[in-house]
Amino acid sequence: MTTQSVQLDVADLQQRVRDVYRQVAQEPHRSYHFEMGRALAARLGYPAELLDLIPDEALDSFAGVGYFLDLAAPQVGDRVVDLGSGSGTDSFAAAALVGPTGWITGIDMTDAQLGKAERLRGAARLDHVRFLDGRIEQLPIADGRADLVISNGVINLSADKAAVFAEAFRVLRPGGRLALADIVAERPLAESITCNAELWAACVGGAAQIDDYHESIESAGLRVDTVRDNTAYAFLSGSARGATRTYGIKSISLLAVKP
Repeated sequence: MTTQSVQLDVADLQQRVRDVYRQVAQEPHRSYHFEMGRALAARLGYPAELLDLIPDEALDSFAGVGYFLDLAAPQVGDRVVDLGSGSGTDSFAAAALVGPTGWITGIDMTDAQLGKAERLRGAARLDHVRFLDGRIEQLPIADGRADLVISNGVINLSADKAAVFAEAFRVLRPGGRLALADIVAERPLAESITCNAELWAACVGGAAQIDDYHESIESAGLRVDTVRDNTAYAFLSGSARGATRTYGIKSISLLAVKP
């Protein structure tokens, strides 16, 4: 008897991700596999004084999985790239921290998220922030332009994480930092999960085993400096919670540095 490996349909995955996050932008108060909103951000560790500087509509659509800006330590004047910027919560937070002498470029592939973030940016008159349509595996940013690359709950959605980390390395200057929150797994996921595009779009199916995740970062040329578990984060749906219990799926925040 022969067995045939099931393959993830990457095009289907990308469309499902776009569909889910279009709804996140347009209908932030409906039910999803994951929690959203300002209350989540506060529980994850975002300081209240920072949240007060972020447009309420961006926070409504906040679907991050952890807090990492303390690890990132943005400095006044820093140039920041936000991978999978969504409706802009982390981009707007970073903009407040780097000030008008820095700049923020948010990258996202979902039109509704980009449109919402750009509308909020314009209303807030944040001229040092821009949002670009693009893929995190192929950034529209020149080599060595960024002091800091950030991402929140997005890299797990990519089917080519090695390309994402290689791009982060490319756009960072020497000494630049990668700071992120993401979903990982303590044990390798079964094929029935890794080939399920719906669970990928729910931030479960794409969770890399933690050692493999670290290896992908360091293979790109970055040095992992700090990793911590985000114990305040939890999925909402039964299917996502079941996978979490079985495979040790969890949220982490991480800082890596380009030598």
